[in-house]
Amino acid sequence: MSGSPRVLQVSAELFPFVKTGGLADVCAALPPALQAAGADVRLLLPGFAPLRDALQNAERLPGSPVLSGSLPGGLRAYVLDLPELYDRPGPLYGHSDDALRFARLGQVAAALASGLDRHWRAELVHAHDWHAGLACAHLAWARSCALTSARSVYTVHNLAYQGLFPAQQMPQLGLPAPFFAVQGLEFYGQVSFMKAGLQFADALSTVSPSYAQEIQTLEQGCGLDGLLRERSGVLHGILNGVDDSVWNPALDGALVKRYRAGQWAAKAECKAALQAEHGLHLQADQPLLGVVSRLTEQKGLPLILASLDALLAGGAQLLVLGSGDTTLQLGFAEAAQRHPGRVVLAQGFDEALAHRIVAGCDALLVPSRFEPCGLTQLYALAYGSLPLVRRVGGLADTVVDCTLEDLDADQATGFVFERFERADYERALRRLFALWAKPVLWRQVQRRAMAQRFGWDTAAAQYLAVYRGLLQ
Repeated sequence: MSGSPRVLQVSAELFPFVKTGGLADVCAALPPALQAAGADVRLLLPGFAPLRDALQNAERLPGSPVLSGSLPGGLRAYVLDLPELYDRPGPLYGHSDDALRFARLGQVAAALASGLDRHWRAELVHAHDWHAGLACAHLAWARSCALTSARSVYTVHNLAYQGLFPAQQMPQLGLPAPFFAVQGLEFYGQVSFMKAGLQFADALSTVSPSYAQEIQTLEQGCGLDGLLRERSGVLHGILNGVDDSVWNPALDGALVKRYRAGQWAAKAECKAALQAEHGLHLQADQPLLGVVSRLTEQKGLPLILASLDALLAGGAQLLVLGSGDTTLQLGFAEAAQRHPGRVVLAQGFDEALAHRIVAGCDALLVPSRFEPCGLTQLYALAYGSLPLVRRVGGLADTVVDCTLEDLDADQATGFVFERFERADYERALRRLFALWAKPVLWRQVQRRAMAQRFGWDTAAAQYLAVYRGLLQ
């Protein structure tokens, strides 16, 4: 192993170029942190137009569809330049040929560990989520053919999204037929890209310690809990971090007023501007609660709708940013019609608006049914907007409930409920309203929340330890 391990990060998304969720944020922030910790990191990305267009000083690797260049900020990257697979309107995923699109990504990852670029050869491939799962299978096959000695790490960002395809598509994937087996890609008669990563990677990780335990259970294992228990010895729970250069209220250019802990008048200006922007009543004395999320059942949004009367009875306003499930979207839209000036749905996703909501709200609601890590609650803590969360996954690992003992010890940072039930969620809402009525205590919890540090340097050091363990 070299002093600086050569690591190829493989992902389908990268902030700010291509993003559907937190995966893009993670894959943008982890590589620079790994570089700072001593790794030699390059990225491999599909040739979506924004990624291809962002590549600077691009050169084509001889005899391949791979462009090599630099991204803004200096990170070296490879982009798979196949317009017939990646240049198309509509969503990034959900196309009939997704199996082929992301199998090609996995093939190129193995090729970059086998000498495709004569100037740089990956010693370790770090694949992220189902889109990159086949990289681990292709690498295992390349090793069996003595083409490489590179190792692999596979990170599960959300086990529920598995990349499942009909068995008939197996011949398109570039792997020998025996890989379609119970000890391979086969999953209840289908091909599973997620299972490919879990089965063939040399080490596994997921994005919080609690989620690493939860996915080994029948309840949250999504049918893969047996395999995860079998491989628990190489499974690591490494908490995601926050990119302080992007999510920082003292530096955030999206805000009408930047602020630090203690500068509550500036935060109040952010709240007033947000209320004015979305037609909410200009009420400084009532809490403004926010949701920044994909509108899915997983995120616990049915709880918010079912308990809307309790939220409004407490005097709060609600601002929701997101899109997704049609029923949920319609539910929030109808609530906004019934309660003008108090409930707003901003459909779609707007990165700058997400920043303004996190800054301008008094609290952020993240009552998830399950949550691998969660980034919204980390952003909320950094901005002094107290998170209300369910005690699950990364939410459990990052938010301390406002119990009497934790308030007394100055450890409380938000509101936490246990069971995914309306009664438990509404009790947490009542705790929020009770604390809001005590401004001195509310400010104390805000200060403690903003003092939390979830830097990528900690996560990078843990990943680097995993890499070194595999390469030694």
